[in-house]
Amino acid sequence: MKKIGKPTFFIVVALIILFAASAVIGLDYLYADNTKVVIKGVDDIRLGIDIKGGVDVTFAPAGDFDATEAQLDAATEVIKTRLSSLGINDNEVYSDAKSDRIIVRFPWQAGESDFDPEAAVKELGEMAELTFRKGTDYDTDDEGNVTPTGEIVLNGEDIAEAGYGQQQDDYGDLQWVVSLSLNSSGRQKFADATSELAGTSTPISIWMDNTMISAPSVNNAITDGNAIITGSFDSDSAKKLSDQINSGALPFKMETKSFKTISPTMGEGSLDAILLAAAIAFALIAIYMIVLYRVPGVVAVIALCGQIAGSIAAVTGWFGFMPGSTLTIPGIAGIILSVGMGVDANIITGERIKEELRTGKSLDSAIRVAYKRAFSAILDGNITNVLIAVILMGAFGVPSSFFSKILNSTIFRMFGATTEGVVYSFGFTLLAGVVCNFIFGVFASRLMVTSLSKWAGNKKLYGGDEK
Repeated sequence: MKKIGKPTFFIVVALIILFAASAVIGLDYLYADNTKVVIKGVDDIRLGIDIKGGVDVTFAPAGDFDATEAQLDAATEVIKTRLSSLGINDNEVYSDAKSDRIIVRFPWQAGESDFDPEAAVKELGEMAELTFRKGTDYDTDDEGNVTPTGEIVLNGEDIAEAGYGQQQDDYGDLQWVVSLSLNSSGRQKFADATSELAGTSTPISIWMDNTMISAPSVNNAITDGNAIITGSFDSDSAKKLSDQINSGALPFKMETKSFKTISPTMGEGSLDAILLAAAIAFALIAIYMIVLYRVPGVVAVIALCGQIAGSIAAVTGWFGFMPGSTLTIPGIAGIILSVGMGVDANIITGERIKEELRTGKSLDSAIRVAYKRAFSAILDGNITNVLIAVILMGAFGVPSSFFSKILNSTIFRMFGATTEGVVYSFGFTLLAGVVCNFIFGVFASRLMVTSLSKWAGNKKLYGGDEK
């Protein structure tokens, strides 16, 4: 506490203002007639189908090729992988084996004004390219796009077939594995690469376009064209990897059969109404907090602004270690709910400061004890929301996401997970808001209140009854 000096308040406020400005406005520059986005702002947020509408597109094998159900499943996995890599969480992808069709629904890009479904479909690109590469090295450009740089060992045309099943490990226990069968063009290339890398720490990574889907190590040279990939697989994850590998070696080309626009289910008018209501509610809350708690109330309002900016930054992908997300109406509800939790945290702390001052403690002591005792109550309330958010993101998120992988192999293993982007969006913004609540509502608030106590030491400004 003694190390927190008078300037700390101004430093924290300045950092919050800079962070909020960058999260809301973003940062870009013009280079060779092209706009390069350094930091995405609110204008770069992709709005969900419920707010802005989107595209309904049907894919099918080109020509007269009759795809099997397994091949359609593999192609479906490619499209899901593409959508996930683009940060499009609000989507629907499902196949119809009877008519050899794959139906995809996804929202418009951020800033879209032409609403041309044919142009929007191009965002998904062509059929994914499958490559096997030495090592896991990659380059990242200024926009955060990943490009693998390892030497290519195999590509999709070298794979005859991938499958999955169970086999015994060295201890006699059954484990799920993925099997590879190479055709004549891939056997010698794979034999040379595995002979070189066998027993080393360099794996052979598997890439779907610019997304690495696996990186198995090489234990022995494989010269017969048949390989086994082992790991912590269950039946679902082994099938998924098998489908992903097969999708890069499909013997048919997918083409667009039809596309149409989807009207927003709630409309941008509902977004404007929600934002207006949220702004009015925030203004009333700010007045209430300042009148009731005075200095801690002012700090609470500043912290809440930082928390909202943090939630926006999470949605835009401001943080380099986590991708952005599509924003839906439930996602906005998650932000509002997390702000309400932030208000509760500041009320708990404000009341604690009042109580400690009433017992006759000095201002510095009251602030220190209040934040210490309030933290356990704030932590308990927020942990429950973290658990709810994680479960929602795991159950209703993109199957390849971190939480989905964990939950699908544990509590959801018996009945699988459902992809429903609007629910995922709610869990995502709720989790981001809770984390930001700890950063701004607890840590930053404590720094600001303690710093201000050096400037304004009158206990009445903190809810006390005397100077």
